[in-house]
Amino acid sequence: YFIDWKNDVDSYFTIDANEGTIATNELLDRESTAQYNFSIIASKVSNPLLTSKVNVIINVLDVNEFPPEISVPYETSVCENAKPGQVIQTVTAADKDLSPAGQRFSFRLSPEASNKPNFTVHDYRNNTAGIETRRNGYSRRQQELYLLPVVIEDSSYPVQSSTNTMTIRVCRCDSDGTILSCNVEAIFLPVGLSTGALIAILLCIVILLVIVVLYVALRRQKKKDTLMTSKEDIRDNVIHYDDEGGGEEDTQAFDIGALRNPKVIEDNKMRRDIKPDTLRFPRQRPPVEDNTDIRDFINRRLQENDVDPAAPPYDSLATYAYEGNGSVAESLSSIESLTTEADQDYDYLSDWGPRFKILADMFGEEESYNPDKVT
Repeated sequence: YFIDWKNDVDSYFTIDANEGTIATNELLDRESTAQYNFSIIASKVSNPLLTSKVNVIINVLDVNEFPPEISVPYETSVCENAKPGQVIQTVTAADKDLSPAGQRFSFRLSPEASNKPNFTVHDYRNNTAGIETRRNGYSRRQQELYLLPVVIEDSSYPVQSSTNTMTIRVCRCDSDGTILSCNVEAIFLPVGLSTGALIAILLCIVILLVIVVLYVALRRQKKKDTLMTSKEDIRDNVIHYDDEGGGEEDTQAFDIGALRNPKVIEDNKMRRDIKPDTLRFPRQRPPVEDNTDIRDFINRRLQENDVDPAAPPYDSLATYAYEGNGSVAESLSSIESLTTEADQDYDYLSDWGPRFKILADMFGEEESYNPDKVT
């Protein structure tokens, strides 16, 4: 016995040459090929030319290996104003196995969803089921999506079952149950607020954010400029010199101008830390009266030097050759006195009393003064 080689089913089946027993050569899949049709040829061993041919049809029996599943759609919606017991979706099942006639499917909720009073599954026992509400109204603000696990079983052997999760979205509907809006903006917007209003609100928020960012950037830039100005101020720097000065008279050893305020230096271009090179003519001062008090005279001179831009700030000694009046002895200085001692008369000292007796003896006649008698 042998299989006719004119067809390509010989790879799935084999036949015993002596007994004529047909056996499978590979695994068969009824969902792929449910029936095979080929020919068997028998020949006589003593005379191979004597042959006969017969057609063989093999039907592959079904084995329940796939669980049933919910037919599309897997997603449905419910209105916010839904009433308890309202059917929101009718579902059916599909099985990849070629189900025999009369096979039935059963629907029920999974055990973990049975305790949640949101939705339920009503099996109509005709291979369909309805998803019903169990609450009086739903709120999109509280929860937008609900996940409902539904268990489906078939009636073949062995029994196969599967759990299918349905997505239920809460939508805004009118009084007739017509869906008006199921998008994401329903979570954030109250009823009646349009998309244009949402865009306007978002635009205002963006403008406010831009203003805040610009304000912060300007504040940081201003603070940075202030810090840079402070760092560039030479008064905040430590100036170091590696040379040794020549004393108080050495005014060229260092530049004292670096320690002065740069704004004052810019306003007044004249160097006041060293003695000016140019010869300045003395200012004409008003003559001093004889009865001027010495304190008023000095204060007036100080005020003149304070407001004088050419006055030197360096170390100097100002000498005033003037003596005040008001003393009983008048002036004792040689200034404005006679040029020779011979012309000087000290006889008036004798008239000053006992306290000036020694002084009168010293400047009186030489023969009247004896130092040994002075006590």
